[in-house]
Order: sequence, then C-alpha cells, then structure tokens
Amino acid sequence: MGVPRDPDLSPGEPHIRRTARDLRARLDELGGVVVGASLSRIPEYARAGDDFRRAHRAGTEHALRGFLDILEGRTDRVAWRAAYRAIGAGEYRAGRSLQALHASIRVGARMGWRQLLGFAESESLPLPVLREVTDAIWTYVDDLVDAATEGYSQAGGAEAGELERRRLRLLDLLMADPPASDAAVLDAAALARWALPRRVAVVALERATAQASPPVLPPDVLVDLDRPEAVLLVPDPDSHGQIRMLVNTLRGHRAAIGPAVPTAAAGNSLRWARRALSLACRGIISAGDAPVWCQDHLALLTVYQDEMLLDCFIGQRLQPLERLRAAQRAVLAQTLLSYLQHNLNATAVGADLHLHPQTVRRRLRQLDNLFGDQVQDPLQRFELQVALWADQTRSAERRSDAPTAGPEVGVGAVPRAGVPGV
Repeated sequence: MGVPRDPDLSPGEPHIRRTARDLRARLDELGGVVVGASLSRIPEYARAGDDFRRAHRAGTEHALRGFLDILEGRTDRVAWRAAYRAIGAGEYRAGRSLQALHASIRVGARMGWRQLLGFAESESLPLPVLREVTDAIWTYVDDLVDAATEGYSQAGGAEAGELERRRLRLLDLLMADPPASDAAVLDAAALARWALPRRVAVVALERATAQASPPVLPPDVLVDLDRPEAVLLVPDPDSHGQIRMLVNTLRGHRAAIGPAVPTAAAGNSLRWARRALSLACRGIISAGDAPVWCQDHLALLTVYQDEMLLDCFIGQRLQPLERLRAAQRAVLAQTLLSYLQHNLNATAVGADLHLHPQTVRRRLRQLDNLFGDQVQDPLQRFELQVALWADQTRSAERRSDAPTAGPEVGVGAVPRAGVPGV
C-alpha cells in the first residue's frame, strides 16, 4: 500500500479508533519510553540539563497526541506543524544541531512503532489495520521532520540577518566622524559577536567591481558593499595572515588599503583609503591590478589632502616656469627636479637624464635666470622639490584626459624617493 502524504484515516474504522483510544490511555508511559530512548542514544541530549529534559518530554507528548488525533480523524495539521516549527527554532537558538532533532524524532517513531506492535499482538489487530497505522506513523514522522527543519532554518536565517545588521551598525560606529563613544562601540561589538582588536585597517573598494564579484572574506572582517565606495574593516592588519588574505582576496579589484590605526581611529584609515582609491582611479597612483597600500604613498596622500591648496602651492612655487612654452616648461621642470634630487650635482643630473654635460649646463643657466637664489635657500629648495614632485604626479592624469597626443606639461612619474624625507 502506498503511503499517503496527508493521511485521512476514516474515523468510522472501529479498530483504528480503539487503537488510538487505548494508546492515549498509555500516553504517559509511552512518552517516558520515547524520551528515555532519545536521551540514551543522542549524545547532545544526554548532556543536556533538566530544563531541556522537561521541554523534550513536553514536545514528545505533543507529537504523540498529534499522531493520535490523526488516527481519530480530528487532526489539526496547521497547529502541530506550527508547534514543531517552534521546536526547530528553539533548538537552533539553544545551539543544538538539526541532526540531533531529526534523530530524536526518528528514535521516537521507532519506539512508538515497537509499542504499537506489542499492542497489535495483544489485541489481535487485523493486518490491514496495522499496515494503515504503520503508514500513518512514518508519514507523520516525515511531516514532523519537515516542520522542524523549516523552523530551524527560519531561525538561523533570522539570526544571521540580525547579526549582519548588528555588524553593519558596529561598522558605522567604528568609522563615525567624530568617533563614537567607547561604551557605544563596546556594546555594539558585543551584540555583533565581534572581538575588538587593538588595530584595524579600512579598505575602500570600487563599488561596481565589488558588487559584481564580491570578495570572499573571513568572518572577522566587517563588510559593507553598498556604500558609494564599498568598505572592509580588517582587524589586526599587520599580521602575515591578514596581509596574505588581502593580497589574494583583492587581486583584480580596484581597492586601497588604509594604514593600520588604533581601532578608535578607523575613520581616519577610511578617509585615507578613499583618497588613495580616488587618486588610483585618476591614474595619479599606479598599482596595476594589485590593491594600493596607503602606507606606500603617505607623502602623496599628505600632499593631496587639499587639492585647491596644492594647486595654489604649485602655482606659486613654479610661477617662473609659466612664462615658457609647454614643451620647454616640461624639460626645465624635469631638469630642476633631478638637480634638486641629486643635491645640486650637475654630473649626476646628466647621468640621470642621459644628457650631455653641455646640455645640462645650458639648462641650469636658464633655471638660474628663472629662479635665482631660490635654489640656494634650503627651505625654498625643499618647497621647490615638493612642488615639482606633486606636479609630476599629475602627468598620468593629464595624459589620460588629453584628446590627442601632444607635448606634456608634466615630466613623467617620479619615484617616492624623489620627495625629501621620504
């Protein structure tokens, strides 16, 4: 006989009615047998305390009553499914496994079936009746397992969603400007189940690529890919493991990794990472398909903190070059920067730029006429070098914006070592 999915046993069947009535009279005994078998055979349940044992006994008796209701033709399928969804949710929140709950239901079914066989033998139940009741048991068990699984999964999904919201709230607090209070951060971290580290780094990612191909990250990294620049907050970023993780995970993403800072200063790391990402997108910082590490570009980030002020500074310090044609201005700027970088050594300039000494001397005379004593004054020499270096960093951006090829105003990229003190 096939097993119906939702059995509808006839209430007029006298043998089935009598079976249900007699089993209900023995419900307390039957519940004790089933609970005892579960506790002895399922390790998770054997270790549980008295509160769980009482709840398990109540759930078992509820399931047995639901089955007897089916036999008597007065089942409320909605009610007992709701009850077992609640039981499944409770098991998830208690930290017990779904496998243990499934095992408990099936152990109970086997013990109940054995009791039924003894009863059938003593009462000489007809075989067709025993077969029908047996089919009803296993169909009912399948439905209990399905309802419990649904409740367990829903509770897990709800908790995961709530935990994600708490982690996003924590991320907002950590990166707030001005910083949130220590108490608020500690409370939010506890709710998010996130251990506060000593130091963090914030990663800014280009949102489109981050959403199209989300990076796979360990659970200790806080993530928000829905911001204008997607962000990651990485704990203990100086460790070899985290550095390796960032290199491998961010390969192929346009990203900038902020400096490692105390946790309370995460907003600063975010601000610097965003600035570095903006400069990388403009071609001012070149990193290929690797992420930009802010710690490798601190001088550049310092100079670019206020670009309007930087424009004013460059315009003032390099004003003598403005009277020249663009091509001549680029050549002399390149020569002057090399001259300053090599401590005013004309021979070193010739080697650096692959120029004939006479060409170097001619250019230096032109520069002397333009800048006069500025090259000899230590402070003005320093400012000139910074202004020239900052102007050079924009050459890539100017090339990408130029509609056609032509003479460059800048003189190409310069290494970080070109900035005094870096």
